[in-house]
Amino acid sequence: MSATPSALAARANRHARLLAGASELGIVLTAEQSERLIDYLELLGRWNLTYNLTAVRDPDEMITRHLLDSLAIVPYVRGKSLIDLGTGAGLPGIPLAILDTERVATLVDSNGKKTRFLREAVRVLGLANVSIENARAEDLCGEYDCVVARAFASLADLLRVGGHLLASDGVCLAMKGLLDKDEVLGLPAGFAIDEVVPLHVPGLGAARHVVIVRRS
Repeated sequence: MSATPSALAARANRHARLLAGASELGIVLTAEQSERLIDYLELLGRWNLTYNLTAVRDPDEMITRHLLDSLAIVPYVRGKSLIDLGTGAGLPGIPLAILDTERVATLVDSNGKKTRFLREAVRVLGLANVSIENARAEDLCGEYDCVVARAFASLADLLRVGGHLLASDGVCLAMKGLLDKDEVLGLPAGFAIDEVVPLHVPGLGAARHVVIVRRS
């Protein structure tokens, strides 16, 4: 069944908002990237009706809070392999994988319903560079150039359960809102904060930071 004029207009409006927000972040999206990102957003919206994958339900709000928030860390992502710990509905892993199909991305979550959605998203979007792990981070092995996380409770917890996955010359990117001083001071041995960068997410109006951690 073909889309209604109102649905087509809504999709075009989301494309425009996504392209404008990405441009504000210094990212020029190709038509294919933009299509895939909106396709992902719409698939997430449909699955969210049944599986409650995210508390954000308005598609326009998802563009800001999910897509643009994920894309804000693009300048700090490094290397040819990435692992997204506690990825949930695939954030920031899927947007990052759409932007760079040459980078191999592994998305990790212990919640079965979320990883079922992720596998369907990978299939529908044709993301050959993405693999899904229904597991706990501490049970995984391997080394990755870039470890990212958006939903971990604390920086120390992230490094305790996932620090072993960070390559010796790799970078860990922890996405945070307001940053607690005690959290920054309580890192496990062997890791050091390289930089704390404030992020401007177009349209968000809330504090966002990325904490860049390396092996010490």
